[in-house]
Amino acid sequence: MPAASDLLSDASIAQAYEDVRSDKSETTWLVLKYASATSDSLQLDASGAGDIAEMSERLGDDEAAYAYVRMKVGNDEYSERTKFVFVVWIGPNTRIMRKAKMSFQSGQVKQVIRTYAVEIQTSDKKELDADAVTLKLRKAMGANYDRQNSAY
Repeated sequence: MPAASDLLSDASIAQAYEDVRSDKSETTWLVLKYASATSDSLQLDASGAGDIAEMSERLGDDEAAYAYVRMKVGNDEYSERTKFVFVVWIGPNTRIMRKAKMSFQSGQVKQVIRTYAVEIQTSDKKELDADAVTLKLRKAMGANYDRQNSAY
């Protein structure tokens, strides 16, 4: 297995990560995909300034990918916080060997994408719905004073 530095050697990955983290950047998400069906190297597939739904459109049913998303979470304008979500996407039609390698490789990706409130490993885009992710972030934050979404 290649070292994390080899797996994530594309300099644009580190820059995109910093852009998503920065309040000065409009970039709110990034998606990393494998360079080819047989490669273990990751490359920046896309980044954007939209919401998690826009990011989810980049995830194919037959591929594995990693994503990082900045989201605003709060019950009102005064309690709004910026939170980050790390997504490990394993499309429902992803090849068996790719799935097998991902548990090891996701640890290497976390050496680059280090700061996040919630990690979501999924093959179902419904789990990446903005409301579902917001609820996970609120649970991770602790107190939830919003009675409408009090599911715990």
